[in-house]
Amino acid sequence: MGWVYSVHMRNHADTKKLPARRPEPAAPASRPPRERDTYRHGDLKRALLEAGMALAREGGPQAIVLREATRRVGVVPNAAYRHFTNREALLQAVRAAALSQLALAMEDELARLSPEIPASALARARLRAIGAGYLSFARKEPGLFRTAFAMPDRVEGDTDPAKAGRSGLNPFQLLGQALDELVTARSLPPERRPGAEYLAWSAVHGLAMLMLDGPLRGLAPDQVRAVGEHLLDMVERGL
Repeated sequence: MGWVYSVHMRNHADTKKLPARRPEPAAPASRPPRERDTYRHGDLKRALLEAGMALAREGGPQAIVLREATRRVGVVPNAAYRHFTNREALLQAVRAAALSQLALAMEDELARLSPEIPASALARARLRAIGAGYLSFARKEPGLFRTAFAMPDRVEGDTDPAKAGRSGLNPFQLLGQALDELVTARSLPPERRPGAEYLAWSAVHGLAMLMLDGPLRGLAPDQVRAVGEHLLDMVERGL
């Protein structure tokens, strides 16, 4: 018993000599991830704009939500405010990009024309190409088309390059240029030139909206093309 007791006492004494365990360091306070923590793919502003474009394609201007755009890109909502202060700012940027896409569609139609056509016929063909590109874009990109005209901004004197196509002209300017060429080719009397943009634009835009949201939305593709051609004939004769 004495031997057991002495061993027990010695072990107990050794236990007392062990150094006390140091407390674990406190975990650092949590903080929201910064932009660089979550986004590592380059141009965040461009990525947010592309996310906004995708939302517009899916659901028109009403679908453009800043928080959803940040979610798709993979950043916290606060990261977006360095580039777009609110939803309206993102909507304006998407709207400008949609107008640029519309201008590109119109320019693509213009590029198909042969430069060998006589001046008078070429001027008329260019006006028709402008209208055809407009209607084609409305059919192929209804969400972007609706977004392009979602806000009542004035078009006169608008020089925002974000709304322009390859030529540096926005859709309204492309239409104006085509009408000026009609005057130069003596296919449109100069006294009838003022305000002609609004007449031609109203007719073509009205048909586009009837095809998208009105009673003409159920037309077959060949019917759509036929109606469009008749409308462009009417616009050309009516100027």
